Amino acid sequence: MCRSCCVIALLLALAVAPAPAPQQQPSPDRPLRLAIAGLVHGHVSGFLRGAQGRKDVEIVGLYDPDKALLQQYGERSKIPPEVLFTSLEEMLDRTRPEAVASFTNTLDHALVVEAAASRHIPVMMEKPLAVSNADAQRIKRAADRGGVQVFVNYETTWYPSHGEIWSLMKEQKVAGEIRKMVAMDGHQGPKLINVQPEFFAWLSDPVRNGAGALYDFGCYGANLMTWLMDARRPIAVTAVTQHFQPAVYPRVDDEATILVEYPNAQGIIQASWNWPVNRKDLEVYGERGYAIATGGNSVRVALPKKPEETLTPPPRPADERDSIAHLIAIARGARKPNALSSLDNNMIVTEILDAARESARTHRRVALGASGGRLP
Repeated sequence: MCRSCCVIALLLALAVAPAPAPQQQPSPDRPLRLAIAGLVHGHVSGFLRGAQGRKDVEIVGLYDPDKALLQQYGERSKIPPEVLFTSLEEMLDRTRPEAVASFTNTLDHALVVEAAASRHIPVMMEKPLAVSNADAQRIKRAADRGGVQVFVNYETTWYPSHGEIWSLMKEQKVAGEIRKMVAMDGHQGPKLINVQPEFFAWLSDPVRNGAGALYDFGCYGANLMTWLMDARRPIAVTAVTQHFQPAVYPRVDDEATILVEYPNAQGIIQASWNWPVNRKDLEVYGERGYAIATGGNSVRVALPKKPEETLTPPPRPADERDSIAHLIAIARGARKPNALSSLDNNMIVTEILDAARESARTHRRVALGASGGRLP
């Protein structure tokens, strides 16, 4: 048969051949196949316990380049040796997870997202999104190329108290327009609370963490204020950082205050590794009243002609009560990340933190381009 006849026969065969069957989606009744990338972020211990205590999650892979640390977590969490990997790519290819939860240092977030997104796997990472806006842009490009969702996990996202503040101040508008926000996040410091050695090593490294308390705790307030300002970028950022414990944290700040300016409001972020107690509190002041969240389950509210009262907020919706429930819903296509977890919000957070770091370095106010506008 001549070559042209062979080509025609091949084209005819392809034309009548049945189309390949679409890849079947996992049954929602089956546990989510979840892989964990990185073990140096100390919050991984609690996340692993929480995931292993659920019937709707199956840990199919655990990755960290440190073999000794990997074995330690495998033994402690009773994870079979065959699902422990020192290569991220090998874990993703062999276990074929439905989702990845990243607990690397912050610098490595982009590497994890690039690897997972190229395989069309959604990613959850511990806060903050990135050590710089440039790295955040890398993450966004990878997510867009892979067509996957990426979301950032903050403990404060799941606080019922913050959900109640949103309802009161944004939906019901009981206090008028927001004029001032104060976020207070911190504890005694990673050294004093005895975080794991591998956690302390990168928290106190300005390259892998971005800064010290400025990034570790400043991200919470930046995240919440961006949310309350409807994902609008601030006009300018001014920050002051200090070293109250230079012998403990010689390379990074341990105290930071950030002023975030908006056209009609301002935010004050207090981030500390020096406070005598752990706290994650949020104060929101409007034209006619205020709402103050003290921790996750209490809100104090004051309105005109009414005495201050303390409210017990209702629980969050089922798919917003914790990071695992949210991840399952996102990975199964039931929803997109909520506003606090979203890339849109956290891209702005990285801009705020970038500007704060620059302001603290130069002792100057840092203006942001396209001031007060929404992220493109």
